[in-house]
Parts: sequence; structure tokens; C-alpha cells
Amino acid sequence: MKTQQHDEQHEAGDVAADRVRIFDTTLRDGEQTPGFSMDRRAKLRMAQMLESLGVDVLEAGFPQASPDDFAAVAQIAESLKSTTVCALARCQAGDIDSAARALEKANRSRIHVFISTSPLHREHKLGMSKAQVLEAAVAAVEQARERCHEVEFSAEDAMRTEPEFLAEVFAAAIAAGASTLNAPDTVGYMTPAEIAERFAWLRAHVAGAERVVFSSHCHNDLGLAVANSLAAVEAGARQVECTINGIGERAGNAALEEIVMALKVRGVYFGADTRIDTRKLYPASRLLSQLTGQNVQRNKAIVGANAFAHESGIHQHGMLKHRGTYEIMRPQDVGLAETKLVLGKHSGRAALRQRLQALGHAPEEAALDAIFARFKTLADKKREVHDEDLEALALGQDPDALGPWQLLRLDTSTHLGAGASAAVKLRHDDGREAAEAAIGDGPVDAVLRAIERATDSDLRLADFQVRAVSEGGDAQGQARLVAHHAGRQWNGAGVSTDIVEATAQAALAIVNRIERQAASNPPDVTRTRAHKETAA
Repeated sequence: MKTQQHDEQHEAGDVAADRVRIFDTTLRDGEQTPGFSMDRRAKLRMAQMLESLGVDVLEAGFPQASPDDFAAVAQIAESLKSTTVCALARCQAGDIDSAARALEKANRSRIHVFISTSPLHREHKLGMSKAQVLEAAVAAVEQARERCHEVEFSAEDAMRTEPEFLAEVFAAAIAAGASTLNAPDTVGYMTPAEIAERFAWLRAHVAGAERVVFSSHCHNDLGLAVANSLAAVEAGARQVECTINGIGERAGNAALEEIVMALKVRGVYFGADTRIDTRKLYPASRLLSQLTGQNVQRNKAIVGANAFAHESGIHQHGMLKHRGTYEIMRPQDVGLAETKLVLGKHSGRAALRQRLQALGHAPEEAALDAIFARFKTLADKKREVHDEDLEALALGQDPDALGPWQLLRLDTSTHLGAGASAAVKLRHDDGREAAEAAIGDGPVDAVLRAIERATDSDLRLADFQVRAVSEGGDAQGQARLVAHHAGRQWNGAGVSTDIVEATAQAALAIVNRIERQAASNPPDVTRTRAHKETAA
């Protein structure tokens, strides 16, 4: 049995603090979503990131669901030091026993028991009466209370439950030993005003409400999960259940990063904050994407690729004058290096001049007029104009020029358990031909190594993305590479029905741009910047 006195002191301290506890359920509610499953090693890596992020409670899984889920929860419980590790359990003795055993080695453990309470669920899911639901809830909380440091009780589908019955169940759960009460909007049905009203009512009518933390768990079926969660906080909830990138059942859960940053940016309004290290929000989001293979939509708040990107000339001009004109938070606050002024067809002269200067070019007004005209023509053809395109324009080159290297032949072979090999044959505009072979961890890695050898290049791959650009069995795929060379970042793209060939074309695009740039003898950017700094 866990130490009850220590538990009560811990819980009272948390309740007294005017702080919103972040309960992360990425590894439970999020991971059970189709397409987002993770193996045990991936779950542990994500759990360690979440602890580093500063989540108060981490729901590691549902131990009774499978032996692998049990093992994952047990491994996470043993590994984490400061974060409370939580395991989910139905109000059934077997579930609670599994959860308790999985949490045995946790420094701080919580069992999260739940049962449906709404009329719809009682009749069609459980086939139980109000009295039976109440009895099961009390028995589960009492059993769990003997096996862990703290117990959370959830009334599934709480927001469609009769308020009076919900208050009765919650009061019974408090009496049985629960220290956190969760009132989830299980199907994402409520509006912010309704959520706020319900939480305020519960805090006023549940016997013993002053001794517990009320928790919000909102789903995003109507796109209101974050708004509803924040409304609950306004009404006194001091725990929010959420996931990285908002992943979860159906349309997802409330997004952790959005809730945390809303409380940080609007701290005066909400009168509450979290203990999250917000500088790790973007790295946590990226790690989850890598582990699940699921990309974040570009326009996703806080962590999307466009969250701190500006293309409109009006916005860019304002940003260059003062950041506060179009940004309410700094990209560094969430773990990004800087705001990105994306150059595209909506960009203006101010952003173009600023980017050219950063690349070491300072054209006179007449020259800038000519470059700007060519830039607009190019931007109409491309979604985004990259630095190498701008340098080509500044040097009077054709940004879309092919060569000097062209791909003549490509052969790849994958060896089960032993990586892959690739051979390439290239031709240079000066008549040279080069053929090289290489081995790598996979066919893409092998192709990149072979091209580096054939062209005598040194590329450090920073990012690699693949996406379909058409449909059907013969769909074309686009490969996009970002590589570092000589202190610069270079972008390349290739399209083919063979994704390995598309990768080879993308790599050649980078190699060709580097060689064309070198042939033009561009200004020494480092020397130019140093001269400017000295003059200043």
C-alpha cells in the first residue's frame, strides 16, 4: 500500500497551486488511433521527451489491452523520474490489477479508472442501471487507491450525462479516495459556453469538490477541443488532458502545444500557467512525427511549418519593421530558430531586398528592379523561391537551368538484413562521364552516397520528405531533400514513379546548383558580412 499521508500532502499542494496540470495521453488515447501506433522502443523514447517537456502526468497506456501494452507501461514507469506515470483501467478488478502491476516500479503512480455514465452508454454499451454504475465506480476507486499513489476517476461521456447523476457519481468517487475527477467531452459535442457552465456547476454541487482537481478531456469532432479545454480552465479545471499534435480518436484530442501556448501568451487573461518547457514543444512535435511517420499539417497552430512563416508582402514588410505587427509569440519560445519570411508570388521588394542582403548581395535600386521583375515571373511558376534561386537571379543565371550533371543510369538493389547498394552513371556538360557505386542503410542512402562519389561532392542530409503528387498504381512521387554544404543549406526536388529515382534527381539538383554557383564566383558572403559588422 502506498503512503497515504504523503499522497494527501502532495495532492493538497497541487490543488492549492494556481497552475494547470498537463496530463498527456499521446501514448494512450493518441497512440490507439489508426496510423499512429508505436512499438515499445518508440513509446519509451516519446515518454522520455514528454518528461523532458515537463508534463505533470503521462498516461502510458492501457495495460490490460495486450501484453505489449503492459510491457510498455512497465518500462516507462521504471524509466521516468519526475513525471507521474498513469495507466488506464476500466472499473473492473482485472484491469485495475494489471495497471497496478505495470506501475509497481514508478516513482509516482496513478491509476485512471473510468466508466460510462450517460443514459446512452448505460443502456446501449453497458446495460447497467445508475445504481450499478455507481457501485462499480466506488469499488474500482477503492481497489485502485490501495495499489498506487493517486487515483483519477473519469465519467466517460460525462457531458451527455444528467448533471445531478454526474455530481452523485463524482461525490462517491471522492469519498472512495479519488483525487482527480475527469469530466470528458468524449464525442466532442459541447461548445465552450456549455463546457464552462458544466464545470462551474460541478464545482459548486459536487460534495467534496474543494479537495480534488477537476480535469478536462475534450475531443475535436467539431474542431472545438482546445477552445473547450480553455473554457474548462476558465471555469476552474486545473488539469487538461491532451496530446502532442492533437492526435487521438477520430478527429483527435485537444492539442497540448496549443493549450500550453494559449495559457502562456494569454496568462493575464486566464490567471494560470503550466510548468511546460515551451522551447521543447516543436522538438516533441517533430519526434512524434518521426516515430509515427505522420506529418503535421503545414497550417497547424504552434508547430506547423507555416506557424511562423510569412509570404504576403504586406505582412513581411510589417515584420521587418516590428515583429509584433504579425506575431503574438516568438518562434524561439516553442523551439524554432527564427521566423521564416517565405518568398513567393505574394512577397514584396522589402523581403526580397532583406533576403538578398543576408545572402551577401546588395544590388542598386535599378538592379533590384530587374531582379524583382524576374523574381515575380519565377514565383508565378514555383510555390516557394529558395535561396539558390535568388542567388541565380542576382547573378543573372537561369534558376531552372538543368545540368551540368545528368543522370544516365541508375541501378539499386536491396539486401534483406544487409542494407542496399546503388550504382549511378552520370554525364557532365563538358563531356565527362562518371560511374560510381555505393552501399548504404537503404536504397535512398546508397543512391545519395553514389552520387556524392560520382560528382566529388560532400552533402550532409538535413531533411528528406516523400509525397505522392498523383493517384493510382502508377502514381508519381516527389522527393524533397535539404542538405548542408560549405556552411549553406541547399534544397532539391525530383519527381518520378520510382521514388529512388526521384531522390537521385533531387540530389543532382542540389549538386548542380552548387556547381553552377561555384562557376559564377559569387561574392564571399562571410567576408561581406564581416565587413558590414566592422563598419557598423
